[in-house]
Amino acid sequence: MGGLRLPSAVCRLRASERARASYRRRTLRLIGNILWLILGGLEMAVAYVVAGLFSIILIVTIPLVVPAFRMASFSLWPFGRAMVSQPGAGAGSAVANVIWFLLPGWILALLHIFFGVLLCITIIGIPFGVAHFKLAGLAVRPYGKDIVDVSSMSNAAEYLTVAPLA
Repeated sequence: MGGLRLPSAVCRLRASERARASYRRRTLRLIGNILWLILGGLEMAVAYVVAGLFSIILIVTIPLVVPAFRMASFSLWPFGRAMVSQPGAGAGSAVANVIWFLLPGWILALLHIFFGVLLCITIIGIPFGVAHFKLAGLAVRPYGKDIVDVSSMSNAAEYLTVAPLA
C-alpha cells in the first residue's frame, strides 16, 4: 500500500517544480520587458504609432494602420509573445508588404538596426540588440503575421520569438 502513494507524491513534486519553473519564466519575461522598454522598446513603439497616425493622414494608406499598431504593441512588450505566419496569407499580403516597405517599413527597420547596433556595443545589451535585429526583419514585412502568446504554442522555436531572457 505504501508503494501506491509514491507516484502521487512524485507527481506533486513534479507539479510544484513545473509551477516554480513557470513562475521563473514569467518573472524573467517581466524583467526582460521592463529592460526592453528602457533599451529602445518604448521609442520603437512610439515610432510605430507615429507611422500609423501618418498612414491615417494620407487616407489612401489607412490599411497600413493595422500592422503599425500591432507592431507597436509587440515592440512595447515582446517577451513571452511571438510573431507567427498566418496560414491563409497570400498575394494580398505580399502586395501590402511591398507598399508597407516603400512607405514606413524601411524607416522602422533602420531604427531597429540603429538600436540593435547601439545595444550591441555593451555586453549586457547584446541580447536586446539581437532582438532589435529580429524585429528589423519583421518591420519590413508585417503583413501575413500574427502575434500569439508563447505559452499557447507547442513549438516556439519555429517562430520569431523575442526571448533572450526567457
